[in-house]
Amino acid sequence: MKRASDTCLRIALLGAESTGKSVLAQDLSQALAEATGLRCVWLPEYLRQWCEEHSRTPRPEEQAGIAATHAAQIEAAAQTCDVLICDTTPLMTAVYSQHLFQDDSLLPEALRLQRGFDLNLLTALDLPWVADGLQRDGPQVRAPVDAAVRRALMQGGLAWSVVAGLEGARLEAALNAITPLLLKRQQAPSAATGLFTGLEERQKKRQAQLPSWTWVCEKCDVPECEHQGLRR
Repeated sequence: MKRASDTCLRIALLGAESTGKSVLAQDLSQALAEATGLRCVWLPEYLRQWCEEHSRTPRPEEQAGIAATHAAQIEAAAQTCDVLICDTTPLMTAVYSQHLFQDDSLLPEALRLQRGFDLNLLTALDLPWVADGLQRDGPQVRAPVDAAVRRALMQGGLAWSVVAGLEGARLEAALNAITPLLLKRQQAPSAATGLFTGLEERQKKRQAQLPSWTWVCEKCDVPECEHQGLRR
């Protein structure tokens, strides 16, 4: 869990393989740094480093060590910046342990750590699958992994925002989810005056473009609808 003295805003990028997490993490870090002047850091996925160092994928008994090292890297990085964007968290290691090895033992600790994040962004499956060395199992695993991530988050009582769209739309969706959190930070006594002026203008423009909201989920029968998926 995040300590009371930890002022870093923690953002988690979660999702199945080949859904744009790494690219989004880098783009998001750059966009936020330019818009706010804050120290923004993106932390790469530790599993990628592990696979490169060992020239193979992990065995079941190695999953816990990978999750622990990843958690330690997140804690260390959070002490060095104002905004930390994590290209996955130990929750993904726990989910893949479930999926690949039928091992649920990592999930409780992963969910405890996940509660320390301020925002969970879940990348949608609308990008084409692309091979990426040892880490990718194939497009057939994306749907079950996506479902497993959602189940884990719901099990932990954790909310999330889905990030979808091609090219710049993905970044825009992520910024739409993050902006309200950053504007709350401006209200703190220690926030620099005018630091988030660009984000404020962006939020006002977006709100002016939004149509009047009508709740129709009880009548919705579109299978692709996010709310329908959650109700099931």
